[in-house]
Amino acid sequence: MAIELNENEIVKSLDHAVSSIDRAVLLGRDVAPKIDRIYMIACGSANRAMQGIQYWADQIASDIDVRTFFPAEFMAMNPPKLNDRTLVLLASKSGTTPETLAAAEFVKGKPCKTVVFTQSGSSPLAAHGDEVFLLGETEETFLAIFMLMQALVGAVWEEKEGWPLLPKLVSSLKSLPSAVVAAAKQNEARAAEDARLYKDDNQIYFVASGPGATSAYVFGVCILMEMLWIHAYPIDAAEFFHGPFEIVTPKTPLVLIMGEDPSRPLMERVKTFSQKHTERLMIYDSREYAMEGVDPEIRPIVAPYVIQAALKRLSVRLSIWRDQPLSTRRYMWKSEY
Repeated sequence: MAIELNENEIVKSLDHAVSSIDRAVLLGRDVAPKIDRIYMIACGSANRAMQGIQYWADQIASDIDVRTFFPAEFMAMNPPKLNDRTLVLLASKSGTTPETLAAAEFVKGKPCKTVVFTQSGSSPLAAHGDEVFLLGETEETFLAIFMLMQALVGAVWEEKEGWPLLPKLVSSLKSLPSAVVAAAKQNEARAAEDARLYKDDNQIYFVASGPGATSAYVFGVCILMEMLWIHAYPIDAAEFFHGPFEIVTPKTPLVLIMGEDPSRPLMERVKTFSQKHTERLMIYDSREYAMEGVDPEIRPIVAPYVIQAALKRLSVRLSIWRDQPLSTRRYMWKSEY
């Protein structure tokens, strides 16, 4: 099982996404005057990237409504505002996710404009987009989807809200592949030691706030739970003291994800409590990573993806210790559901 970090290969694999950022900006500027809302629809990690974008929209936007849906939820709700003033963003790495395809069929023929983010132009989902962004041959599709979608939505913010940070966002997104690889490299030694300490744990709690919930969910659920079968569901810091903190004992393993956004004080409170009540604490703080090429005003937006890259090295090491490849599944792609 490979353990090496191939820095150049990861950055190169994201070249296609980087080269499409300017096109995403142009599309965002073009559609902005024609829309009042953006509906983002996906499962899994792509959905969490969308929720991170919505977090910032809730603070930036007054003239554009941005909402995130799971596909099945979206179809069950059948939002009445799905009209010609609605932009629908659909994302799936494979382009074959059944629920996402069903949602694409659901909006087909409706007056909304649809933009698809997927890996291959030959995938079923690609055929459903008025516009399609391809991610290229990369294992970092979670990051690629975020980069392109955030560029598009950022351009809408510029046009609709007068958001002044789009140029800084664009330059930062283009530097992000190198920044996340540097974070992964920086975390190699720590990941090896953390994996040794936590290799026998079958239950690990992740606590995060604001857009950091993206990292907590994607690493906890989409990697540790899905691939290594570790009970690793995330907890929102805003809810930590309304029930979840009662499970903390000196032996409870906690991972705290600290970002640089306005929700950070919520995590500082959790950190203070946790340092008193458990001996098994992993703190991942985005402030510890240089993020070279990322503008200081954009760091809070991309911080979850930098932390995610660092945490990913921990999953590789855990996979070795537990002798379970990250490709292992019990049910996914095997069972009907």
